[in-house]
Amino acid sequence: MTPFPDPTRPLSAAEASEAFCAMLDGAGTEDEISAFLIALSDRGETAVEIAAAARAMRERMIPIAAPAGAIDVCGTGGDGQHSLNVSTAVAIVTAACDVPVAKHGNRAASSKAGGADTLEALGLDLDSATAHAEATLSDLGICFLFAQNHHPALKRLGPIRKAIGRRTIFNLMGPLANPARVRRQLIGIARPAYVPIYSEALRDLGVDHAMIVSGDEGLDELSLAGGNDVAEIESTGIIGMRRVSATDAGLPSAPLDAIRGGDAAYNAAALRRLLQGETGAYRDAVLFNTAAALIVAGKVTDWRDGAEEAAEAIDKGLANALLNCWIAYQ
Repeated sequence: MTPFPDPTRPLSAAEASEAFCAMLDGAGTEDEISAFLIALSDRGETAVEIAAAARAMRERMIPIAAPAGAIDVCGTGGDGQHSLNVSTAVAIVTAACDVPVAKHGNRAASSKAGGADTLEALGLDLDSATAHAEATLSDLGICFLFAQNHHPALKRLGPIRKAIGRRTIFNLMGPLANPARVRRQLIGIARPAYVPIYSEALRDLGVDHAMIVSGDEGLDELSLAGGNDVAEIESTGIIGMRRVSATDAGLPSAPLDAIRGGDAAYNAAALRRLLQGETGAYRDAVLFNTAAALIVAGKVTDWRDGAEEAAEAIDKGLANALLNCWIAYQ
């Protein structure tokens, strides 16, 4: 008998919890797990199921200590746009604005360069960054939490997910299972229709302040190209839905092609030029998303003020200096 309930109907919190705990603890055959995950995806995961999967992962992750007010800026990935590494740059700029950032990330799955790939190309030793994560977060205000080092329970599922070859609920899990247990988050999701569902799951998990954002083009970050769906979650549990565009932050619009990326070396070079003051759409995308991060962190209340503070951190060389110190901290 399969250890999993019928996934063609919405699962209760207890059913979902039992299923994901069993899966992460080694129960079920590859075929049973594959069939369960595919059926969930075909039906469309509920907020209850997403929260249950996140709790199961959190219970099995290898955590780190983090200072009060630490934030994560992380996208679910999978938007297929092959853009430059916006959230990685946002993490560095946000930290340069005196907000501690526990950046959760991984290597690329569907893009040409994930956050881990680009940071490595910049000179960050990922093994050292993992070993010194708590220290760099405390001393420098930033760390990189390499997902594969903090979620050993997912190792068995890797080949199964690869064989499935399509999105499953685990593609939504990265931002919800940060090893630093952050309670302030800017999360990008590549599916605008999932913004309210995902925000309900995050509210159930508990936050101090968070934003779920999705560009109209299916971008897993705030887009310069058009409008964006934003769900803002307060500590009270209130979810506010709104529409936001680049003009709200005093920034010009730009097409997606303007931030198209390449391999890790290409993206790393672009990120370094950005931190050294290069202007253009990439900088504007980072300013826009950093403004959101600073609002979530409680640093600013206005989008324009957030973009201006981010620009100042870059133009004064603070963000570039922080990256250099981080790389040297090995």
